[in-house]
Amino acid sequence: MASRYQNNTTKKLNDGREVYRSKIYPKIPKTDSDIYAVTQGGDRLDTLANDFYGDSSLWWIIASANNIHDAPFALEDGTVLRIPQNYTDIIAQFNKQ
Repeated sequence: MASRYQNNTTKKLNDGREVYRSKIYPKIPKTDSDIYAVTQGGDRLDTLANDFYGDSSLWWIIASANNIHDAPFALEDGTVLRIPQNYTDIIAQFNKQ
């Protein structure tokens, strides 16, 4: 499972807590292999990632591809989402940062 925190550095705050530094996700250009899905009741980014990629932790790829920064727990019915199919290339690009 590819964790989005895998290559993220940490920093220590003045009060001694250690936190992750902000991470900028890669831009995900449109490709001919992208799939478009229309959400239905109860769909969430993590469940869609599991359906399309077999890994719910890759929800951030769908969020980045669709410019979603503050999604609620469940997505609104009828939302059209772009699902990039070249997710292994996207993960490799993300891990280079």
